[in-house]
Amino acid sequence: MAEAEPLLEARNLVKRYGQVLALDGANFTAYPGEVVALIGDNGAGKSTLVKTLSGAIRPDSGQIFVDGKAVSLSSPLDARRHGIETVYQDLALAPDLDAAANLHLGREIYRVRALQILNKTEMRRRAVAAFKDLGVNLPDVGAPVASLSGGQRQSVAVARAVAYASKIIFMDEPTAALGVVQRERVLDNIRRVRDRGITVVLISHNMPEVLAVSDRVEVLRMGRRVARFRTADTNVEQLVGAMTGALTTEDEPGPGSPGSGSPGSDSPGPGSPGSASPGSASTDGRGAA
Repeated sequence: MAEAEPLLEARNLVKRYGQVLALDGANFTAYPGEVVALIGDNGAGKSTLVKTLSGAIRPDSGQIFVDGKAVSLSSPLDARRHGIETVYQDLALAPDLDAAANLHLGREIYRVRALQILNKTEMRRRAVAAFKDLGVNLPDVGAPVASLSGGQRQSVAVARAVAYASKIIFMDEPTAALGVVQRERVLDNIRRVRDRGITVVLISHNMPEVLAVSDRVEVLRMGRRVARFRTADTNVEQLVGAMTGALTTEDEPGPGSPGSGSPGSDSPGPGSPGSASPGSASTDGRGAA
């Protein structure tokens, strides 16, 4: 079987803030049409890696590849041109604007651009279609976002990303501070996005959620990727072990390469890319400490 090519890949990313080494040769891989979870303890480098891959900051060294081609993401606009969108933990919504306006925030549709006259009718029509396509039910798309529940606001942010992302969506702690019902709604949205063929990178501290919705898991520790797992082959104990340093799996350039997967493993494919066996602990050059 033909080996699936990475959609997004980071190789040996380094980022320093003064004397603090936030990324220490970090690697990351995302494949087409999958949900890949990025986990790690506080200070592991997750936020820095996501900001680097979404164009918010530039690494000191290392390479980023999209569709196998090296790219330079100097700003979030650059990332968007490559089909990459981000749903931040604070959602980045304008609370006083309605859902339709937030969907088009920064990408407004004008009747007369020179006079900055908005085409609110068309913006509302497209917003209603986008929400319906994602299965988002809002009581009134014309109501201010501030009046919506936490889950509804999260749905607006996700719908905005889906409306413009053609390849990848980063979702940073999307269920933080949400109730059980709202959390399930967000997880369902993640599955819907994946089913549309868009890769989702989920950053989360909630291990049961990670296991419930992801296809693969990549673990960061001290600024480096230290483990990769197929979700179907792992459990909470192994994930926590990798996060704390008790378990480290081999970290080669990519699944399917010699020594990086289980013996005889075939094409990684969406949902089951090759990775080191989660039950086998091996060092990554720094040991498990």
